[in-house]
Parts: sequence; structure tokens; C-alpha cells
Amino acid sequence: MRKRHWGIAVSFVAFVLWPVLVTMFYLWVVAADQYSSHTGFTVRSEEKGGATDLLGGLASFTAGSANTDANVLYEFIQSQEIVEKIDARLDLRSLYSTHWPKDPVFSLWPDASIEDLHWYWERVVRISYDGANGLIDLEILAFRSEDAQRVAQEIVAESQAMINKLNETAREDALRYAQADLELAIQRIKDARGALTRFRTRTQIVDPQTDIETRLGVLQNLQQQLAEALVEADILEQTTTQNDPRLIQTRQKIAVIRSRIAHERQTFANAENEVGSLGEDYPTLIAEYESLTVDLEFAEEAYRAALTAMDVAKSNALRQSRYLATYVNPTRSQSSEYPRRFVISGLTALLLVMLWGMGALVYYSLRDRR
Repeated sequence: MRKRHWGIAVSFVAFVLWPVLVTMFYLWVVAADQYSSHTGFTVRSEEKGGATDLLGGLASFTAGSANTDANVLYEFIQSQEIVEKIDARLDLRSLYSTHWPKDPVFSLWPDASIEDLHWYWERVVRISYDGANGLIDLEILAFRSEDAQRVAQEIVAESQAMINKLNETAREDALRYAQADLELAIQRIKDARGALTRFRTRTQIVDPQTDIETRLGVLQNLQQQLAEALVEADILEQTTTQNDPRLIQTRQKIAVIRSRIAHERQTFANAENEVGSLGEDYPTLIAEYESLTVDLEFAEEAYRAALTAMDVAKSNALRQSRYLATYVNPTRSQSSEYPRRFVISGLTALLLVMLWGMGALVYYSLRDRR
């Protein structure tokens, strides 16, 4: 072996073999065993049906999207807020600083700040999320199996509390929107009824349609009287002279009836003929009355829909529309799984060999160019 061969061998020992041996020594001698607890849950929404279907999209205020809720929960589990809440109950610093400073790599220092604790939380709480199905799987690590299980149980409890909070917010929003819609519908129906009352007070007509029917009845009666008068006149012309007072009176009666019929017809058809002293004609009054009636009917329909929506919102507020479905309860392991000594040692050796090999190739490449 030449001098350069010894240099390569020494570099391999210094940069590969020795760090791998140190890593293995730390993992098997210094590093403390870690236990894991597994749990899994998803957010389920109540199936809607029956009366709620009558309102179509109203259920979206109270049920929401299960996947959206799972997304919120996924972010919440990784947030500093849940770390603070669980730390207040379990004292996470004392749980994870048990082996400090003997095991500084896998332990948390006792005086860690909340930001440090949040950083360490992401190391010991491993979350897997299936966005298509909304399934959340958790693996929690701790130096004792019961501690890992307790942390997992607290995460499930906090997740349920978050779902309850989302439920409460959705119920409050649904009730607030339904109440606002109901108040608006009540005001609209009051305005529509008030406008119709003012119309009747102004015109002294309860129902123009009924009034028209009454006037049509009068017109039909006049036409019937006209027909009788014409028949009577024909009979008198055939049986009496032209100067007979009865014939003259009958003809006068026919003229008066015809005049009255013409006047009644003009009252309906001509806009220039006013109704009483109102200064308005019948076509205008009928159009105004029909418009007010349509407004009232629409306001009544809106009121009934708003009242139904309010009842549905109150009914939904009495039950849980979202709930946390735990399909794997927090487990308690009997043997330690972490740290994965063989995996870490193998990856360390592979990485160092690759770095050392690239360094050796660079060295020989530069050497050959001299």
C-alpha cells in the first residue's frame, strides 16, 4: 500500500467508521427507550333528512363538510394552542425531560420555552392525514408507555372539544341567520298588510274584485230589464197607437236603461271615468290592488319559510351535528419501538459512505489533473 492508500483508509476510519461506531454506541448505550401510542379518528357529520330537506341548503349551516372539519382538526393538532392546553394538564416538560442531560438528542431540556416545546411536539407527535376520507392517524412517542397513552388521550379529548366548539359556532350562526331572516319576513308581511289596509281605507273598498262583480251584477240586471222593456215596447206597438202613454213611458224607460248601461260600461273600460271622489279609475285601482295582493302573498310565503327555517335551526341546535368518531382508541405498548437503532445506524452509515466516496472521487480527480 502506498501513502495515498493509507490516507484513504485513515479518512474512511475517521469520517465513516468512527462516526458510525459513535452513533451506534449512543443509540444502544445512551439513548433511552421510547414507547409509542397509536390512535385514529375522523369527523362525522349527522345525516340530514326529513324536515330539514324542505329547506335545501339550510343543513349546510349546521352540518358542514366533514373533510373541511378534518382539515381544521389536522392543523389544530399541530398548533401551539393544543400544546399549551395539554402542557397545562400533563406538564409535558417534565415528561420529556426525564433523561436530560443523559440523552440530549431525544430528550427535551427542562427550561424549554413554549416555542421549543412546540418544536419538540412535532418530533414526538407524528400525524398522518388521508384527505380523501378525512381519516387522521396519530403516533405519539414518550419515554414511558403510560405517558404516551395519556398524551394520546389528551389529544383525542382536545380534538373532541374543538369539534364541540365548531358545533357551537355553527349552531349560533344558524340561529342568528334564521332569526334575522324571520325578523325581515315579519317586517315585510307587516308592511304588505299595512299597505293593503291603507288602500282599503283610502278607497273605501274592501275588495275591488268583489266590487266589480257586484257592479257586473248590476249591469246584467240592467240588461235583463232592457230586454223586458224592449219586449214590452214591441207588444205595445202592435196593440196600441204611437201616442199611447204606456208606449211613450216604455220608450223613455228603454232610453234611461241604455244610458245607465253605457255609463256602467264606461266606468270599467274608460280610465277617464273616476270612482266617486277618489280621482282614480277602476283599472288603476284594480292594478294597484293586485300588486298589493301579490306583495302580501309573497311576504306570507317568505314568512312561512323563515318560520320553518327557525324551527329547523332550533331543532338542530339541540343535537350534535358533528362528532368525533374514534376508530382506534389510544393504545398502550408493552415494548419500546424507538429509537429505531438499526434504521438510524444503517442510514448514518449509508450517508457517510456516500459523502466519503464523493470526497475520495473528487480527491483523485484533482490529483490526476496535476
